[in-house]
Amino acid sequence: MTARPLAALGRPHPHDVLLAGGGLATGVLLWALGLQGGPPLIGLPASSTLLALAVMAAAELLRRTAPMTALALAVPALALDFCTGTLVATVLMFTDVVYAAVLYGPPGAVRRIPLCSEVLTVLATVATAAVWHVPQVVLVGIGIALLTVAPAGTGLVIRNHRDAAQSARLRAEQTALLAEMDRTQAVAGERARMARELHDLVANHLSAIAIHATAAQTIDDPAATRAALGVIRENSVQGLAEMRRLIGLLRDAQATGDEPAATPTLDGLEALVEQARTNGAASGLAFVLDDARRTAGPGSSGGPDGGRPPAPVELAAYRIVQESLTNALKHAAPGEVRVRIAHDPAGTLSVAVRSPYADGPGPRAPGSGAGLVGMRERIALLGGEFDAGPTDGSDGTVWLVRAALPAAGEEGRR
Repeated sequence: MTARPLAALGRPHPHDVLLAGGGLATGVLLWALGLQGGPPLIGLPASSTLLALAVMAAAELLRRTAPMTALALAVPALALDFCTGTLVATVLMFTDVVYAAVLYGPPGAVRRIPLCSEVLTVLATVATAAVWHVPQVVLVGIGIALLTVAPAGTGLVIRNHRDAAQSARLRAEQTALLAEMDRTQAVAGERARMARELHDLVANHLSAIAIHATAAQTIDDPAATRAALGVIRENSVQGLAEMRRLIGLLRDAQATGDEPAATPTLDGLEALVEQARTNGAASGLAFVLDDARRTAGPGSSGGPDGGRPPAPVELAAYRIVQESLTNALKHAAPGEVRVRIAHDPAGTLSVAVRSPYADGPGPRAPGSGAGLVGMRERIALLGGEFDAGPTDGSDGTVWLVRAALPAAGEEGRR
């Protein structure tokens, strides 16, 4: 056992000061009244009892701040006390020092001190029995055990309970921290999902409104202006309906009594492309839907086994086509915009949108750049592949958006 350097000792705990002061005062009182265990041995003066008492009181001051130093002082003080008559106050303070050494000492003390106490008790009892062959030797062993084993065992039990409680608190704090992290991630994920939905729902209609409003301002033709205003009104009404649907999804359907509208599916692609044709006619854009699923045979509107792909996959494919058409309205050069959707034999739903690449001064309507980010996020969440950018084709440079989504249902993956 190594004691802490005296220079490194901290201020004694107030409770330890009370214990040390009370023990010292009690011992002095007992000594003054002559209430000692017996006369001094080996010729030591009677005042040596007070020295042992003072050293033991000093050990009590260090029981919490330097428990091993306190134990190192208490052992010789107890030996001196036994040789000078024995004061009960000194003995009681020793038991408290042993208890504190186990409770507040380093981890090694938890193992060594109880073991040393048991070995000391056995050796002292055997040595006493070898010298005095009397039945009272058993009482000597019990007394030594009360001074060493009992306080060490008590300190061990309390320390184990304290460590267990601390571990439980740490686990509770870790659980709360993990729960907070999960909640934060869930909130961030929900915010990102809402941002993608809001962008995909509104951007298409607002882009068409901006393009036709610009045309109505620049073209001095009453008929063209009326047509542009008609498209603006149609997109405004549809955009408002989409916003109401989104609000319905965000609100509690049971509390309001309203059921949110159905999630868009691939069956609505024809209407989506038809709307793009109307919005892009003034910009010289022609939109074509090539749905290769319809040529795969009867009942092939969904996955390769004849069933529909999972709902998240359908929604992601629909939103990718919707955002790609919106980008084409804003950025594409006059020409044909082709949308192709097909199922691969491996059970992958592939989406490709090809539009004429325009290297012009700017888009027809302003954009935030969040569309491509949202499409990448959607595909990444479903474990698919996504690619978008200019590429060289037979008819010149085109802007190509490609996505591959795992469309096989649970039965198809088994």
